[in-house]
Amino acid sequence: MLRLVELALFLSPFLAFATWRYFSSGPGLSNRVVFSAACVIVILAAALMWLGEDRAISPHDAYAPARYENGRIIAGHGVPQ
Repeated sequence: MLRLVELALFLSPFLAFATWRYFSSGPGLSNRVVFSAACVIVILAAALMWLGEDRAISPHDAYAPARYENGRIIAGHGVPQ
């Protein structure tokens, strides 16, 4: 349920802007600008999904927290169970 609230809060400015643009008078944006913006949004969404999957550990692995060892910080990582 919390994710739906976060998603609604994220999407509300875009919905407000689209509603304002729909009801405003004037020529509006060109199709080229709208298409370019849509392409950028799709590319950014795909990059964020890839990054989230790339950095995720396997569901079968246990999390080993970060630690300080021999003067170096070892980042947290997944270890097989």
